[in-house]
Amino acid sequence: MLEHLAIRNFALIDHLELTLDPGFTILTGETGAGKSIIIDAVTGLLGARLGPEWVRSEADQARLEGFFRLPAGPAGQTLRALLAEHGLAEDDETLILSREVHRSGRTVARINGRAVPVSLLQQVGRFLVDIHGQTENLSLLRTSQHLEFLDAFAGLLPARAALAAQVARLRTLQRELQALEQDERAVAQRLDLLRFQLEEIRAAALQPDEEERLRQERTRLANAEKLQALAEAAYALLYGGQRATPAAFDLLGQAQTHLQELARLEPTLAPLVERLTIALDAVEEAARAVRAYRESLDLDPARLEAVDERLYLISTLKRKYGASVPEILAYAEQAARELETLLHREERGEALRTAIARLLEEIGRQAAALSTARAAAARQLEAAVEGELRALHMGQARFAVALQQTPAPDGLPWPDGRRLAFDATGADRVEFLISPNPGEPLKPLTRIASGGEMARLMLALKSILATVDPVPVLIFDEVDTGVGGRSGHVIGQKLAGLAATHQVLCVTHLPQVAAYGDVHYLVSKEVVGGRTVTRVRRLDPEERLSELSAMLAGPQAGAAARASARELLGQAAAWKARHRPPQAATAPVRTGG
Repeated sequence: MLEHLAIRNFALIDHLELTLDPGFTILTGETGAGKSIIIDAVTGLLGARLGPEWVRSEADQARLEGFFRLPAGPAGQTLRALLAEHGLAEDDETLILSREVHRSGRTVARINGRAVPVSLLQQVGRFLVDIHGQTENLSLLRTSQHLEFLDAFAGLLPARAALAAQVARLRTLQRELQALEQDERAVAQRLDLLRFQLEEIRAAALQPDEEERLRQERTRLANAEKLQALAEAAYALLYGGQRATPAAFDLLGQAQTHLQELARLEPTLAPLVERLTIALDAVEEAARAVRAYRESLDLDPARLEAVDERLYLISTLKRKYGASVPEILAYAEQAARELETLLHREERGEALRTAIARLLEEIGRQAAALSTARAAAARQLEAAVEGELRALHMGQARFAVALQQTPAPDGLPWPDGRRLAFDATGADRVEFLISPNPGEPLKPLTRIASGGEMARLMLALKSILATVDPVPVLIFDEVDTGVGGRSGHVIGQKLAGLAATHQVLCVTHLPQVAAYGDVHYLVSKEVVGGRTVTRVRRLDPEERLSELSAMLAGPQAGAAARASARELLGQAAAWKARHRPPQAATAPVRTGG
């Protein structure tokens, strides 16, 4: 639901903040007071085009912000997945949408404080709000949405999801087959290339840790003379010294002899003799190791050349197949698998073609069953909508659901022998048709329905689909256009009924509609400092009674109008008490200059 709406410097609104409630909210006021501007602000917040003409005069920018409670159920899960995909799911329950419009014409859209493309704002907005009015409708004007309405009405969404899973599997198999059936020349070239690559890698007989071992060996070979000289010097100092330069072993031996003499005279020094003996053993062991290392050093230039050639070979293979020897070996494994697949592509292709044909038959049966169910549901939906339209003062209107299918040579096999184009939803294309007046043929409602008719048609559909409609917020702008007072109470009841499962906001001029609201706001204009501003005020019970009286009889309404208004409120309260639970108390509205 929409919990909070903030508007700054937008058209006639300098500063407005509305804390909104669940249930049915009414907006009334004189024509031109700015009621529709509030709806335009919400529309802009959901991604509609906004230009600099919306920025209030003498302001640099307009700003819109809405706090939404995320919907529950599958729609909420899908929305959360969409937000997570773009790194925007910071709060599990609250979603903040904002829009800035600058005097230069530049606009900035944000979700949870992060700048996003307007297209993403529009995607998110479709999960949150449907707006129906004189100029704007966010779902009924999208023909693609008509199938969603019909399937939701018929309870076919689970069956359609099962069909979509099968179609996804089919597409995977078809892509694999297409890859196998590529041009024979390209396949032959690919086979030659794979064979060459595998032979080149296999001939090298690489070992995973070979490169590091070779580099270490090359370092030794390239520095063998220097390493040998250093080892020789170390050995001489440790063990093989000359008379001019006694070795460490000889010096330690002399020290040991002296300490042994001392220990005979001073027994407390005996531990020092033991330590020196250990040191002598360590020096002798180190000398032997240095001598062994010196003797192991290879001054063979031929071996150095062989190591360099091997390292060059590895470097060449790395440039072609991977950044390291393990990656080269992994590439070889992948190439071997691909080679095996290509060599046996005929067998795999035949298996794929068989699997695809069987799956097409199965999908065709599922889609045909889905289409039959849709056709039956379409007739039920037509009757239900026409019944609702009669109650909404459109008794002469005819409503129809057209199901169309498109032939396609490579499409789904149909029970009657045809082949039809299809996608994850099946083979049907659904479009709503309407004839608002007697004698007129049925035509697509997106082209012929007026704003008021469109809003009432959506109200009819929403009333029928209330329990399965996933969009939590419904906004109706002057849905009562062209409707008299005698039918106004029916519209009020429909909207109040919708408010049991949705948050409903409605701009209306009919007191019979307004009486059914749970919360009533008055929108007005006033001049402050020589400038016109729009104000919004939440009405208490007495103020609401006065507003309904004025709507019935004008500003000078008397006692009779007030009595009629009180009667309207009583009738609405009685109807709501019978048909839905009462709404909770709500927070006040704040407006400022």
